[in-house]
Amino acid sequence: MYAVIETGGKQYRVEVGTELEVELLDVAPGDAITLDRILLVADGDKAEIGRPLVPNASVAADVVRQTRGEKLINFKYGPKTRRRVKKGHRQELTVLRISDIVLGGRSAAADAAKATEARRTERQRLEEAAQRQAAADAALAAKLAAPAQKAPPASKTSPRATRTAKAGAAEPTTSKAAPAAPTTRPRAAKAVPTEADAPAAPPKRTRAAKKDG
Repeated sequence: MYAVIETGGKQYRVEVGTELEVELLDVAPGDAITLDRILLVADGDKAEIGRPLVPNASVAADVVRQTRGEKLINFKYGPKTRRRVKKGHRQELTVLRISDIVLGGRSAAADAAKATEARRTERQRLEEAAQRQAAADAALAAKLAAPAQKAPPASKTSPRATRTAKAGAAEPTTSKAAPAAPTTRPRAAKAVPTEADAPAAPPKRTRAAKKDG
């Protein structure tokens, strides 16, 4: 829901929670005021237009602080007369925060509070559902981890023994066996020649006797 208000001769579009600067009002910071010059009130697709004001409508606001606007320069000069006038001006302002918009007994602040409470309730419901799911997951994890805890613990070995075992597994296993005796065939015994086996000697040739004379 939003409204169009008139103050200080200007029109402003406001909603609940809007902060705006209006021309100086005779109020003190912290005061709560009611603006009754409402030109339009709209809620979704419905709108109430004033002629010139909307009946049974009001806007509540809280005074935040009194301040001053930016400095404006006003410069006048007269041609061919050497007349020059320079002035500065800072407008006194009042900062308002809109707290509620009321139309025919319906309050925009109450509707916003109900929506906020509904969102908070929904968030709490989601958080509770997430907590229940987390508890169920934790119980299931504990149930699955129970058999692993009952198993006997593995024997602890020192790092040095582990490294030695790994090195032994990496090296090829070789057995130092005695060299096998070479297999040789026995040589046949040489036959010793005998006299019977020796060949007969050829007959000796005798020198012929010289003939006499």
